[in-house]
Amino acid sequence: MAFESNVDIEHPVHDLRTEAMKNFELKGFPSKKEEAWKYTSLNSLQKIDFSIFPKEENALEYKEVKKYFLHEIDSYKIVFIDGIYSSYLSETTHDGVDICLMSSALTKPMYRPVIDVYFNKIASKDESLTTLNTAFSREGAYIYIPKNKMPKKPVEIIHFSTGNEASLLLQPRNLIIAEENAELQVIERHQSLTSNEVLTNSVTEIFAADNAIVDYYKIQNDAENASLIDNTYIDQKSKSAVSVHTFSFGGKLTRNNLNFYQNGQHVDSTMKGVTILGNKQHVDHHTLVHHIEPNCESHQDYKGIYGENATGVFNGKIIVDKIAQKTNAFQQNNNLLVSDKATINTKPQLEIFADDVKCSHGCTIGQLDEDALFYLQSRGIPKKEARALLMYAFANNVLASVRIPEVKARINKLIAKKLGVNLGFDL
Repeated sequence: MAFESNVDIEHPVHDLRTEAMKNFELKGFPSKKEEAWKYTSLNSLQKIDFSIFPKEENALEYKEVKKYFLHEIDSYKIVFIDGIYSSYLSETTHDGVDICLMSSALTKPMYRPVIDVYFNKIASKDESLTTLNTAFSREGAYIYIPKNKMPKKPVEIIHFSTGNEASLLLQPRNLIIAEENAELQVIERHQSLTSNEVLTNSVTEIFAADNAIVDYYKIQNDAENASLIDNTYIDQKSKSAVSVHTFSFGGKLTRNNLNFYQNGQHVDSTMKGVTILGNKQHVDHHTLVHHIEPNCESHQDYKGIYGENATGVFNGKIIVDKIAQKTNAFQQNNNLLVSDKATINTKPQLEIFADDVKCSHGCTIGQLDEDALFYLQSRGIPKKEARALLMYAFANNVLASVRIPEVKARINKLIAKKLGVNLGFDL
């Protein structure tokens, strides 16, 4: 196999890769015959002859890509160009915390104790695209925050594709560990700089120990030739708090598989998202929260706005085990269809095996309120701006829990741009 020439076959992770490859060969790509993929087809992507490794490296100047960074604040940066680490654009650290490369963590003996405990421990062994990533990934972000530590600034993980290949398959692998009482903020982005096809099959494992706090922000505003399949697995211990905000505004096909496992009491899990799509874009949010221990909470709130021929999918599942008494789980998915040709498929699910819980779920699908639109127009606001203002108000409450002001400002600007108007107030 060509991939073996790029890795150390003596490394213990080699056995994991070999087993993962066997699993993928057995299962193959998911199809619409599977319930979890009923509304999302990968057939068009499977017809493309993707390159797995770029034939040559491509350099980028910071001024060319500055707008994709959160340049309003200082941050650590782990940057990849066509899957290859860019030391020029990156800023890593080992000053009390480890913010560096996955390849370094997998190959250097000093990281071996951590890798043995955490690597590939919660990533699914059955989900075929996750196993494909385990088999073929060779780079990504490694973040280790020791007990009682907090990095001096947030971490940005950014992947650029430049079009050196006619079509490129990227498979980044991230491992993020926040030990007891640690705290961390991460912003992740995948950005195509070309009209060539690119498919990113990403896997991220996040471990939050007792009392740890992790805030993760996914900014998905890629070009319409780019597709993303994002598998994120999160293990939480007692009194930890992990939030994942997903902002899906771009890309041809985006599939977000977000899996929370609450392995401790008094755990807080938050999943929020805003999706604004047009043209023939397709976004599929597939979430799971598994309440394993008692006295825990989870909060899901996803808002979607779909225009033109766009398609949205939301499939959210909450599982409450028999011993997970006093669980408080909330799930809501609200959608606006602003075109007669737009589609949304939504399926909130509850599986509750405990009897002393507070669990609610719901979804709405509708159009803009004509009375509210008429009221705004009667106050002198043009129809286009009135529609945008109503859509902005519909989606904006998801931003209330964003803890980095600069991220909130950036998302506000992206929302305004997607709606195509100047909303008339400071963003």
